[in-house]
Amino acid sequence: MNDLRLDTARLAEAGAGALMSISDAEFEQLRRLIKARFGINLTDQKKSLVVGRLQKLLRSTGFASFGAYYEHLVNDKSESALSELINRISTNHTYFNREKAHFDYFQQTALPAMAEALKRHNSRDLRIWCAGCSSGEEAYTLQMLMMDYFGGDYARWDAGLLATDISERVLAIAREGIYPQERVLQLPEALQRKYFRRLPDGSSQVVESVRKEVTFRRFNLMNERFPFKKPFHIIFCRNVMIYFDQPTREALVGKFHQLTVPGGYLFIGHSETLGRSHSLYRYLMPAVFQKGA
Repeated sequence: MNDLRLDTARLAEAGAGALMSISDAEFEQLRRLIKARFGINLTDQKKSLVVGRLQKLLRSTGFASFGAYYEHLVNDKSESALSELINRISTNHTYFNREKAHFDYFQQTALPAMAEALKRHNSRDLRIWCAGCSSGEEAYTLQMLMMDYFGGDYARWDAGLLATDISERVLAIAREGIYPQERVLQLPEALQRKYFRRLPDGSSQVVESVRKEVTFRRFNLMNERFPFKKPFHIIFCRNVMIYFDQPTREALVGKFHQLTVPGGYLFIGHSETLGRSHSLYRYLMPAVFQKGA
């Protein structure tokens, strides 16, 4: 989930009419559930925004109150209702080349350093994780830069990229890899020419050779256990943790640290902080950190 936002500009999506009422107890129930399952820390100031996001769903599905909706959420064994909940309350705001300095550092410093370290150990198994990938712009940019860096040697590397998000809605967009042309224009012209094809409607699609190298999966960063068998050389988790409270952030950073190879890199958003977990990584530049060798 990249830059998940609950903002007033999206209230119109909920439909016209007065907001449904929600009691303090009902909001507290939803807030605790959302915090427990997704890590998102909703303050009291978000109450009307949450109502605005969910009221259309409640009305269309026949729930008379938020209390009845909550009971449905906790009793739904398939968890499809929870998936719909996170799709409704999250706005995945991202774009190509966001925080460009990170991509420059990735291609010019972090990627070469990890590639050289692997070659010294006669390995070509390069593992990169884009956690909270949203609609795919960040993941595809990293993959393009990686393919550009290795060039004709790329096929000799096991260097695909894992991209995860909690929202199936944005993952579906990411897998298609189709974006309005004005968003693609934010990338360097060389990447546009090499890795996109124009579609009849004027939009652009990431070419198949790039799309097949990125594995998109639904994954909840609040899961107790992370199922990865091997650690990662580079982890991007940008503009996700700003919606978590301090204990949640520190627990997640601790898991990232366990899943980072010695000397590996963690990229977070410029508006985020590692807090007390900062000591786990060495600061390199704004929002870029390295695990000790």
